[in-house]
Amino acid sequence: MAIGPRAEDLPRIRLVLVLYRISAAFTGVFLILLLAFWITRYTVGDFAFFPTTGTFGFYDKELIEAGGGINLTVILLIVHGWLYVAYLLLDFALWRLVRFPFSYFLLVALGGVVPFLSFWYEYGVPHEVHRRTAHLTNPSTAGADA
Repeated sequence: MAIGPRAEDLPRIRLVLVLYRISAAFTGVFLILLLAFWITRYTVGDFAFFPTTGTFGFYDKELIEAGGGINLTVILLIVHGWLYVAYLLLDFALWRLVRFPFSYFLLVALGGVVPFLSFWYEYGVPHEVHRRTAHLTNPSTAGADA
C-alpha cells in the first residue's frame, strides 16, 4: 500500500501549491536577472546607484565603495537568496503534504539555482500534485493509478 496525501490536507495542499507557483516565478525571474548581472559583473562591472548624483551604471567595485554607491548587484543577490529560502520552504511543505519521494524534493529544489528550471517546475509540479490528489477530489478515479 502506497502512502499518499491525506484528504484533510487538501486545503493546505492547494494553498501551498498557489504560494509555490508564485515563489517559483519570482525566484526564476530573479535568478535570470542575477545571471545577467553576473555576466556583466565580470565583463563590465557591478551595476550601482549613486544617490548623491542620482546616476545608475556599471562601475568598478572600488569606485562604488569609494563614492558611496549602492551596489545593486549585491542587493539582487540578497533578494534572490531570500526568495530561494521561501521557494525551498514551500517545496518542503509540498513534499511533506503530498508525500513526494525525497528525490523529487531535491530535484524541485534545484529549480531555484538552475536558470529556467523553476519555470519548468512551476507548471510541472502542479500537474504532479493534481495527479497524486485526484483520488481525494474525485473518488471515481481512486483505482486509476494502480
